[in-house]
This record gives sequence, C-alpha cells and structure tokens, in this order.
Amino acid sequence: MITSLLKQRVSVRKFQQRPVPEEVIRDMLEAARLSPSGGNEQPWMFGVITDHPLIRQISKLAHGQRWIACAPLLIVLCTVCVDDERGGRDIQKHRYPHFSWEISQIPQDLYWALNQEEHQTKIPGAHMVLAALEHGLGACWVSRFNVRALGELLNLPHHCLPAEILAFGYPVFAQEPRSKKSLEELVFRNVFKKNNDASNDNELP
Repeated sequence: MITSLLKQRVSVRKFQQRPVPEEVIRDMLEAARLSPSGGNEQPWMFGVITDHPLIRQISKLAHGQRWIACAPLLIVLCTVCVDDERGGRDIQKHRYPHFSWEISQIPQDLYWALNQEEHQTKIPGAHMVLAALEHGLGACWVSRFNVRALGELLNLPHHCLPAEILAFGYPVFAQEPRSKKSLEELVFRNVFKKNNDASNDNELP
C-alpha cells in the first residue's frame, strides 16, 4: 500500500558514498514522467546530476547547506514557463479575478518566478521520492537556493527555471519518521467551522 510507503518517508541528509544504479534512476524518472499536469502540458524538465564537482558547485548555491555536496545524486525539477502569448497568465487571472489587472502588470520574469507552483512541478518530484523509497533510497527536498545562479550553472534556457532540488542516496543510518498532525487537525467537512461552533461538521466519522 502506498500509505505504508509514505509512513516510512523521512528527510535524509547523510548518504553513503555509493552510486545510485542507472536502472533505479530510470525507474524514478519514469514515475515522474507519468505525473498528471493541467491540460497534460507536462511543463517540466528533470536535470539528473551525478557529477561530483557539479554537485559541490550546486551545494554552494544552496545558502550554506553543505550536506548536499555529499549526495551521490541530485535531480533538479525545472519549470518550463509559458509565454503570455500562449495564455501563460490565464489560470491565475481566473483563480483571482479580483486581481486580474494587477496580474497582467507584473513583469514577465517576475511573474514566472512567483508563479512556479502553478506548474505543479512538485507532483513528479513526489512520485520520484516514492519510487526511490521502493529501492531503499532516502531523499530530501531543497527549496533554498539561488535560482538564477543554478539556471546559469546548468545552462538552462531563459524560460526554464529550477524549481526544486531533490537529493537522493542510500541513508547512512535508519531514521524514525517524525510525527504528523492528526486528521482531525487537518480536515474539515463541507464548510469550515470554528472550534467554538456548536456544529460537529468538522469531525471525522
């Protein structure tokens, strides 16, 4: 069951100096390739980084996260941005019609930078992490890094922005998963009710 796999997931930052086999990497990438996307546009690319000097350079762009340099594999999740001529701002204008004019005024590069989440790049990343778990690999998400500098380092085209870095490897030691909030703390039914409301609609069956 996928929930059993999810309960094992932890953020791993200490890796064995053991390369990840190519067939495992391909399985992870295949899991990512099968991810859903709006209009099936698949607006992403995946940079597979196994070159150790390059990994060390990337770690320097991650604002002091030196542990990244010891990962045998990085996968950079890249967002492929859509030009305005192709309706690149339409989704957000429909989501926030009260801000439609303001959205249209944001400079293109800034809009792309602020709007990466619309492209759902984290979905293929989550698929990769689950596929990696099946092969005994640990992973950690990295969001704090210099986006422009990383794009230049990887020679990415202007419209392709690094959105997330995933560090993978075989863990040095086993870790206990951290506690998670209960369903009762996270879920509401139909319309949200405040805690002091007499209604029990928020309660789970």
